[in-house]
Order: sequence, then C-alpha cells, then structure tokens
Amino acid sequence: MKPQVVRLMHEYAECHRHPVNLTIHKLAIPLIVFHVIAMLDWVSLGGWTTAGGLEVTLAWPLVGLSGLWYLWGAPRLAPYAIAHALSCLVLAQLTPVWLVIAVAVAAWTVQLLGHAVWEGRSPAFLRNLVQLLVGPLFVVAHLTGNWPPAEETPSPGSS
Repeated sequence: MKPQVVRLMHEYAECHRHPVNLTIHKLAIPLIVFHVIAMLDWVSLGGWTTAGGLEVTLAWPLVGLSGLWYLWGAPRLAPYAIAHALSCLVLAQLTPVWLVIAVAVAAWTVQLLGHAVWEGRSPAFLRNLVQLLVGPLFVVAHLTGNWPPAEETPSPGSS
C-alpha cells in the first residue's frame, strides 16, 4: 500500500477500535457501498448508452474513479473492492427502489449506532471525506487478513 493510504487506514482504525463496531462495519459498509452505487445508478448521464444498449449512469464514473484510486493506493486489495463495486452495479439494476432505500436506512442506522453506543467517537469521514473511500478498503483489508500491516503486528511472545 502507498504510504498515504496506510496513513489514512491508521486514521480510520483510530475511529474503529471496539470489536462490536468493527463487526458492524464489516457488515454495513458493503451494504452502504451497494446503496450508494444503486442510488447513483438512478441518475442518467443524458442518455449515453454502451454498445450493448446499457444506459451509462452516474454510478459508472464513481465506480471507475474509485477503482483507479484503489489500484493506485492498494493494488493488492483493489481487486476485491472493485469486484464488490461492479457486483453492486449489476445488482442495482435488479433491486427495487424501496429495497435500496431500506438498505440505506438500515446500514447507516447501525453504523451510526456503532459509533454512538460502542465506539464513542464520530465516524472518520466527518473529519476527512476521503475516509469514505478508505472504509471499504479497511473492510477488505480486515477480511483478507491484511490489516494491521504485518510489520506492525506484534510477534508471539513479545510484550
């Protein structure tokens, strides 16, 4: 990972120390990514279509730009985050509006409860909006065993 991304991940980790809050984030962040992509998929970009007849929406550049940021900053983790975003883009086409809204309300509610009840700290993105990109990467890093970085993990027997 680029040093800038490692620094951002450390900042994110500072706001996500409680085990219950971490578990909530591992479940809710993928759902938040889904609802954001699904809602952006509702915004047409003036009738542009692909050769296959798919309408290009505001979700497409968001997925593309975030994917480029992930490839630049964390190339080993990027494929996971990009695959999830692309899956969300496909799933968005199949999901009714009411369900997308329900997912958004539920995911944000549990996220905010995690911070208010267990963490006792505000979400990291309130201090730095880039943390909205870091959150999904942080979850991927946790789920793949890539966080904390190996050089920072205490070795067995050390104090």
